[in-house]
Amino acid sequence: MSESFPAAEGYIPFMGHKVWYRIVGDREEPGKLPLLVLHGGPGAPHDYLEPLEEMATTGRRVIFYDQLGCGNSRLQEPAPDLWTVPLFVDEVGVVRRALRLERVHLLGHSWGGMLAMEYALTQPPRVASLIVASSPASIPRWTEEANRLRKELPPEVQDRLLKHEAAGTTSDPAYEEAMLVFYSRHVCRLDPWPDCLVRAFGKLQEWPEVYNTMNGPSEFHVIGILKDWDIMDRLGEIRVPTLVTSGRYDEATPAIAEAVHRGIRGSEWVLFEHSSHVPHVEEPDLYRQAVVAFLDRIETATPAGATAQDAR
Repeated sequence: MSESFPAAEGYIPFMGHKVWYRIVGDREEPGKLPLLVLHGGPGAPHDYLEPLEEMATTGRRVIFYDQLGCGNSRLQEPAPDLWTVPLFVDEVGVVRRALRLERVHLLGHSWGGMLAMEYALTQPPRVASLIVASSPASIPRWTEEANRLRKELPPEVQDRLLKHEAAGTTSDPAYEEAMLVFYSRHVCRLDPWPDCLVRAFGKLQEWPEVYNTMNGPSEFHVIGILKDWDIMDRLGEIRVPTLVTSGRYDEATPAIAEAVHRGIRGSEWVLFEHSSHVPHVEEPDLYRQAVVAFLDRIETATPAGATAQDAR
């Protein structure tokens, strides 16, 4: 991706471990700001977000990192007690300081959008904007919608999912095969899946501890520490310009995206009609255009050196 742009990789110390990062592009054009990308999961690596490297063509650096315990930042030994929302919120700040991202846009996808909203609620300085991509503000609402979508699966697929969940055998290949039916409808509707997404799922399956601890065995069987997570009544505290994006067939359904949009005062919402959970993969050109248009408006409206809070 973005082979014409320089890229730098490295590690940042965090909690006695190392967090891997990748920066695409080496500078910002006048008036442009860097874009820090927060991946989903929780527990997935950044790989599936690689199409966003093309954002470097708009005159800004694009920064990715694998959250602690994920991908290139995985640990050598199990550490399930580490995986909490506050840890990952702290990690965003550590990454910003280490990479000197003094004024920055944040784009969070899925769990990454949840994390971006949690971070925004700490009122961090000099965040120019948020892009909340296919993310809920309530896991109980997410679970409700996911199970509504599940009821639309073929009966034999539903039966297989239920059987393995009841037996506690969700690591069985038969359960994973049934989940792929759901994924092909509501995660990525491309056939075949692009390599970046296949790699991300492969790494998640190889190192599932963060996902299993925080989420559970599947998208609609959430039994991890996030099962009661809900910030719906706090969305009004987010004080930076926000773009909400989602797909028509998204597991983060239009009802979920609309709730986030209505909760964040002054936010915008773009719904991609031919996408599910990864519009940046399924409709990459349209997705990039929507994000660029939003960032350009923010950068034009906010004077150099001002904060997004100042602009509101």
